Amino acid sequence: MKTKTIFTIFVIVIYLNTFGQRNSFELTFTAINNVSNVQLDSIKIINRTLKSDTTLYWPDTVLVLDSLTRINEINRDIQNFTLNQNYPNPVKKQTTVSLFIPQKENVNIIITNIFGQPVFKNSFVLENGKHYFRFAPGLENIYFVTAQYKNLQRSIKVLKSPSASYGKLLFEHIGSDKSDSHFKSSESRNNFAFFLSNELLYIGYNNEIHSGIIDTPNESQVYTFQFATNIPCPDAPTVTHEGIAYNTIQIYSQCWLKENLNIGTMILGHEWSSDNNIIEKYCLINSADSCLKYGGLYSWWEMMQYAPEEGAKGICPAGWHLPTDTEWKILEGSADSQYEIGSVTWDIWGHRGFDSGRNLKSESGWNYGSNGTDLFDFTALPGGRKWGNSSWNIGTGTWWSSTHNSNNDGAWHRILTEFEDGIERKGEDSSLAISVRCIKNKITK
Repeated sequence: MKTKTIFTIFVIVIYLNTFGQRNSFELTFTAINNVSNVQLDSIKIINRTLKSDTTLYWPDTVLVLDSLTRINEINRDIQNFTLNQNYPNPVKKQTTVSLFIPQKENVNIIITNIFGQPVFKNSFVLENGKHYFRFAPGLENIYFVTAQYKNLQRSIKVLKSPSASYGKLLFEHIGSDKSDSHFKSSESRNNFAFFLSNELLYIGYNNEIHSGIIDTPNESQVYTFQFATNIPCPDAPTVTHEGIAYNTIQIYSQCWLKENLNIGTMILGHEWSSDNNIIEKYCLINSADSCLKYGGLYSWWEMMQYAPEEGAKGICPAGWHLPTDTEWKILEGSADSQYEIGSVTWDIWGHRGFDSGRNLKSESGWNYGSNGTDLFDFTALPGGRKWGNSSWNIGTGTWWSSTHNSNNDGAWHRILTEFEDGIERKGEDSSLAISVRCIKNKITK
């Protein structure tokens, strides 16, 4: 049975009318494992633009967005102190708890067991904005987390998974978003904030496994979470592009090429690729054999085909596109055993994650005993990179995103190294020449 949860959303339009037309559209969520239907336990919806979120719990699988053009209604929610339900819940290893406070203040956290006995107490001085905490359960099966702000108090119930191992209770602050754009009210789920053009991240949960989809909706859509992994993409096991056959790999709701792209004409390291209607690639240390082994290396502009639109097709096959920075974050959260999809960890610049890099790296081909586990059959290899006038870096794997870093003249990319189990995120120097993977376009109905 499907039920519908209705949220009021506030939409900015070109003309800021005092009164405007009302319209609504539905976001419907389903799930499969390969081709078999599965039941969703819950769906986390994160507005990555406004930093607000909400959760649907089975049997709620339809989100009705009621659009208003009366944007002055936003202000009534800004002052709300909120403690959001943790996710995932139940907890196997650790979970994320978030809260929002409108002003800088001392916040007391008290965690009790089912008998009301305190098992954790601490006080945090927090700036205004949204704050994230990591919670790893201890011996108890049920916890109540209470946050006290001024004379207000909020509580949530946290369940520990029956399959969770016993460990020491941990509750720590891991990050924040200092912003006035947190409009979510804990008193009612009828005020999930959304503006047309906002980027939404959907996270579906099924039996402690989670799967992520990113989109910017503007009409009714049906989203199907995929919970299969380590299989060829069911509707596209192979793809032929410019005469080269590529395998594919399904990693939950993402379908990736299993190999780096290797199309175009090879040019030497001291030459510069240009907008000349010819796809130009570099091969590591000017060796054509390196391109056969690792794929080509491309400058960001060449990869984008000189049209810098995030999520562009670029040099990818038809029906595929160049992954965005957010799509890389979803892959990282899918592959990591500690930090999930949607964790603020993935927004950090630099080395992040616990073992996502090791789990995506090939089981062979990396030096010094630093091979990966390749748990998801992504088979990342150290394809190297070129910068400047034919300067080569050997022994690392580096991949572009199609997202420009607006803070400087660069683009976001990912780096896997021989000695790091996590993944490095950098957003600089679009003149580099590095590897390219393509991701399949989303399918909505």
